[in-house]
Amino acid sequence: MSLFGSLYVGASGLQTGQNALNTTAHNLSNVDTKGYTRQQTLLTDKNYNLLSVNPKAAANQQTGLGVTYADVRQVRDSFLDQKYRKESGRSAFYEVSYNTLGEVETLLGELDGESFSESMNDLWEAVQELAKQPASSVTQGLLIQRASQFVEQAGNVYSALSKYQDNLNNQIKGEVDQINQYADRLFALNNEIIKIETGGIERANDLRDERNQILDALGGYGNISYSEDWNGSVNVKYEGHTLVNATQVFKIGLDQNSDTGFYTPFWQGDAKKIPQENGTFRYDISNCKVFDLTREISTACNTDIGSLKGMLVARGDHRADYTDLQDADAYNETVSSSILMNVQAEFDNLVHNIVTKFNEVLENAAEKEGSPYLRNEDGTIIQLFQRISSDTYDENGKLIREDLSAGKENTLFTISNLVVNPDLVKEPTKLGFIKNDKKEDYAIAQELQAVFETKAYRLNPNVTTKSNLIDYYSNIVSQVANTGAVFKSIYENEETTVSSTDNARQQVVGVSDEEELSNMIKFQNAYNASSRYINVIDQLLEHIINTLGA
Repeated sequence: MSLFGSLYVGASGLQTGQNALNTTAHNLSNVDTKGYTRQQTLLTDKNYNLLSVNPKAAANQQTGLGVTYADVRQVRDSFLDQKYRKESGRSAFYEVSYNTLGEVETLLGELDGESFSESMNDLWEAVQELAKQPASSVTQGLLIQRASQFVEQAGNVYSALSKYQDNLNNQIKGEVDQINQYADRLFALNNEIIKIETGGIERANDLRDERNQILDALGGYGNISYSEDWNGSVNVKYEGHTLVNATQVFKIGLDQNSDTGFYTPFWQGDAKKIPQENGTFRYDISNCKVFDLTREISTACNTDIGSLKGMLVARGDHRADYTDLQDADAYNETVSSSILMNVQAEFDNLVHNIVTKFNEVLENAAEKEGSPYLRNEDGTIIQLFQRISSDTYDENGKLIREDLSAGKENTLFTISNLVVNPDLVKEPTKLGFIKNDKKEDYAIAQELQAVFETKAYRLNPNVTTKSNLIDYYSNIVSQVANTGAVFKSIYENEETTVSSTDNARQQVVGVSDEEELSNMIKFQNAYNASSRYINVIDQLLEHIINTLGA
């Protein structure tokens, strides 16, 4: 090789040394930058200059043209990335479940300084006092007072559970909006990365860092998968459905239930638009829901991933009541997996049993004794508890029974449809409890006691053990506490897994001061060596031109 050609070899060393130093300096300046991925300069030989080809020789005659950098790559481990994003999503799911159970436990334990168990115990004590003196205006007044407090406190607890459902519902909307924003940004980053990397000269590493951060965040919202195209664009799937590809963003819409206001996420592009008479349209989302909530929640099936799904499961799809416990199959399909709906149904069932059994005792006593015992002036049977949105009697003066048929919800004794008989609140002594033979009715007070003491109530269709009403409430609280402990354990284990995975990932992508300073010395020495090499060639040329040329 000529001396002039040797100058180009030295120049290539200077250029690659300078580029490597720039990369090292960039790494060092981003040591504390969140989401930054360590960059690495890859060097390779330049194409050789072929001088001659000799088939008989061991090698062709050729000269080297120096060194060049092949790529400035990001140092990442795709396996650790995938594991981190999946486990962070699973951790987020159980965090939502654990926090929800903690809130429910607080609501059941104490609300506005008074626990529901206190109001229930007060009602039980009032019944016991009534058993001592059933005809006393004092014990009758105490019963009505405690019954009113019981209904009021039950309503407060159920209302608080419903408000927490609404709180989760608002968070669901916020998370869907955030996912759509992430999708838009991913699409924009794809386009920017393609533009920069199309020529094969540059790598859009800083943009790739931002894209990886979004994928990390998106993994916490649900089960995602992704793949990169040859041109640098990334295709992202959310819950098995395409969210972003090289040409399009598939938005998640929200269908709002007109009765509850609850949101259901669905894929807008797959939903069928149905025109309405007022010129608007609604979506038919029956076949395009983002989540199939009928599937069993399990780690093996990867159905326990993402905070959004955790909120949907915890919230449920309606306000539950005791009727949701009537059918075991329906309960297991829609209610049992939802923390709030399950507690609502069991709690409402407790109140429903107390209310209906009390009324049943009064009705049986009135029918046994005949008029005018436990009856109003018009001959209708007195009830301790009444419904807000339904008449108590029909046109013939008969009691209107509960009707579980669709559209007859107003006939049900549910917490949201319950009130103590206003006439008894005004005049508790209308109960009387003096039979037609002028004797005090001790038997009816004993029957009211038996309502609390009889072990005839199951917590839900999956529980075979029966308990009395006093233990029933304790069983609800214990169930919530035990489930909360289980979810806490799972959540903490998942947090440990996420932390260890991220630590392993940071060892790969993170910047080490010592390693980068070592690289800086290495590349600086390489740069200096190239510089000295050029000086030597320069001196040789000067000697040839000035000395030998003369």
